[in-house]
Amino acid sequence: MSARGYKEAQDLPRRFYKTADVAAGEGGFVVRLDGRTPRTPAGKPLAAPTKPLAELVAAEWKAQGEHILIATMPAMRLANTALDHIGQAREAVVAEVARYAGSELLCYRAEAPQTLVERQAKQWQPLLDWAGDELGIALELAQGVVHRQQPPASLERAGALAGELDDFALAGLAHATALFGSAVLAFALQRGRLSGADAHALSRLDETFQEERWGIDAEAAERTGALAAEAAMLERWFAALR
Repeated sequence: MSARGYKEAQDLPRRFYKTADVAAGEGGFVVRLDGRTPRTPAGKPLAAPTKPLAELVAAEWKAQGEHILIATMPAMRLANTALDHIGQAREAVVAEVARYAGSELLCYRAEAPQTLVERQAKQWQPLLDWAGDELGIALELAQGVVHRQQPPASLERAGALAGELDDFALAGLAHATALFGSAVLAFALQRGRLSGADAHALSRLDETFQEERWGIDAEAAERTGALAAEAAMLERWFAALR
């Protein structure tokens, strides 16, 4: 290990517990480390409304080695967000989901090359049709990058659907919306219409097309892998809430 790597390891918090499990408790089910419940940054017990979701968070604690790597614990971080922030900022979070619907990724179509135009239509349009037919979020297409105003009723509907969710589901939806740059893909994942892998792939359809033509570098591949892991976690997150 290099001197820099050694210092970074020394700066990381050491694992201070042997076991991680869950039990019924305040807020539904709490995570326990050696029988004691850790706290969120705001001092709340680390809890989840369902046992499977608490187990998802506990599994991240179990997977830690000698040092605790917070970057490898996305479900724990999202649980902290749900517990500490969503309840106090629901209006703003709901508005952010609606804002993404107003600039919906799946609506912005390439003008060329034809192969990309066809790929977008084939893979994105069924999701937009589903959003309009099943969710009442009817959105209009645009070409290029010029902003197109979306129907206000559709944006209100997106916000209303987000607002119906509990704090944990809304935290997941907001995270998915930002991750994919798409409210439609986020709703599709939250409702089980898409897997995390499929939602992630659809969100970067344009990037994949460019990579097929020009290749991909190691740094971009690493970032893509990290985003794919976040999408997979979100799939498990929503499944654990159902």
